[in-house]
Amino acid sequence: MRRSFGNELEVVTGDDAATHYALYAESVRNLGTPVFPRTLFSEVLNEFGEAADVLTVRHHGMGVSSVLSLYWKDVVYPYWGGGGDAARALRANDAMYFGLMRHARERGCKRFDFGRSKTGTGAAAFKKNWGFEPEPLAYFSRAADGAAPRKVNPLDPKYTLQVKAWKRMPLWLANRIGPWIAQGLG
Repeated sequence: MRRSFGNELEVVTGDDAATHYALYAESVRNLGTPVFPRTLFSEVLNEFGEAADVLTVRHHGMGVSSVLSLYWKDVVYPYWGGGGDAARALRANDAMYFGLMRHARERGCKRFDFGRSKTGTGAAAFKKNWGFEPEPLAYFSRAADGAAPRKVNPLDPKYTLQVKAWKRMPLWLANRIGPWIAQGLG
C-alpha cells in the first residue's frame, strides 16, 4: 500500500462512467472474461443516484484504475473495479481501495464489503492480503425440470482455451462482442 503513495496518483470520486468502463473492460478482457454492456453501468449510476459513485485513480491525468461502488445501510460495496496495464506497476489498485475506504468513511460507512471471489484466485489472495477474512457462501441454482444446472466457472479446465483466446483478443473486438456473450453468463 505504502508504495503507491510515491507514484503521483490522484484519487477522484464522482460519476466518470466513461473512464470507468474503459478500465473495467480492459481489466476483465485481461482476465479472460467478456465485459457487461456499457449501459449497465450508466443505468446503475442513474438508478442508484447518491447510493452509487465511481472512484478513479489517475496518474498524470490518465485513469489507471477505477471502481463503481454501491452504498447501502452504512456499507460500501465496491462492485465493479478494474485497472489498465499501468495499474499494477503503479500499485493503483491499492491506492484505489484505500481511497475508497477513506471516501466511504467520509460518507458515514462503517463496513467495507469486498465482495465474492473464487477460492484460489488472485482476487481472493488480494483481498486476504488486505486483512479480510473469507466467509464461505452457499449458492443455489435452478434449472428447468429434468435439466442439469449450468456450471459456468472460468476455473473449469473445459474453459481454458476460451479464456486464453479471450485474453489475446484485441480490446476493441472484446468490447464489441463481450456484452452479447455476457448476456448468457448470468
